[in-house]
Amino acid sequence: MSPGMVMPVESRNADYDSLETQYQKGVKHLYDNGIEHVPRKYILPASERPNVVNERSRDATNHVNLKLPIIDFSELQGPNRSQVLTSLASACENYGFFQLVNHGIPHEIISNMVDVSKRFFELPFSEREKYMSADIGSPVRYGTSYNQTNDGVFCWRDFLKLVCHPLPDLLPHWPSSPLDFRKLAVRYVKEVKFLFLMLVDAILESLGLMNKKKTTEEDEDEDEIKEILKEFEDGSQLMVMNCYPPCPQPDLTLGMPPHSDYGFLTLLLQDEVKGLQIQHKENWVTVEPIPGSFVVNVGDHLEIFSNGRYKSVLHRVLVNSMNYRISVASLHSLPFKSKVQPCPKLISETNPRRYMDTDFATFLDYIKSRDSTKKSFLQSRKLTS
Repeated sequence: MSPGMVMPVESRNADYDSLETQYQKGVKHLYDNGIEHVPRKYILPASERPNVVNERSRDATNHVNLKLPIIDFSELQGPNRSQVLTSLASACENYGFFQLVNHGIPHEIISNMVDVSKRFFELPFSEREKYMSADIGSPVRYGTSYNQTNDGVFCWRDFLKLVCHPLPDLLPHWPSSPLDFRKLAVRYVKEVKFLFLMLVDAILESLGLMNKKKTTEEDEDEDEIKEILKEFEDGSQLMVMNCYPPCPQPDLTLGMPPHSDYGFLTLLLQDEVKGLQIQHKENWVTVEPIPGSFVVNVGDHLEIFSNGRYKSVLHRVLVNSMNYRISVASLHSLPFKSKVQPCPKLISETNPRRYMDTDFATFLDYIKSRDSTKKSFLQSRKLTS
């Protein structure tokens, strides 16, 4: 190559910095500027792309779509509660996910939350960037990819994360645009928190921790459970609004990489556009959306609390070339400073303790220092036999 054809180092570095700046602004910004090809920064290694079939499971093509177990929340409040609790336990053990229907949150509150999320992402970038931060501990954070500080390959996703507890202290920091954002988001956050607490009550009962007998020992057990429920009332709540713009080459990238959720339970509200996949029987299967329902999944903290009985399952998000996809995830757990550990009542000689204690600070330290995909944090908490 002749000297005249060699790009100066300073020029190459300037071009690289310019591209990196564009990527940090997010995929909505790229899409709005008419991008026609997926930049190299977003292209996954061939073995990690979404259409790769697991060679160990030859029938993968027969399990493209999956109907998750359906839990009718209204039935939990009636005479069929015991049967529904059995179904709930089975879903948490065998799928780590279920669809929650007839949950009691008014349709208007749900549709308004999806709508105001869309309108936030439609704001000019100059408005959205006010909330951009590389600090993963920030209580209000607009960002892109999964962990944009550490991600070698970016994923096709922008997000707004809002810490929701204690709400009075945090609300003044939430976005003030669109004008009705705070009002609609607060109504949604309060409804979802109440629903989560009702689900925790059912989860604990499904684990056999809430016997109704009145022996002295069982009265003491019930007092312990009441203390746990009180902790959840004061527990952490994180709301994440996700935006997946149309992608010109969706087979080359993902909206979110394979991961498990760190909390106790996640309640996911999604629009009608498919995208969520879970790992089930060594296959990636697409969850069929049910309008107005929540997709609920077991988080790492619940797997630890149940001493491995309930499973925190890997999941990921596909993108497409035609439609925006919007989802709103509410991640719930104990207070940030609380210790998460296997419930002593679920440990025995035949089912020994399987996990170390953990807390939120340990999780934050882990994802700051490592690639936080592929369930590595939960694996790091497992005790070796």
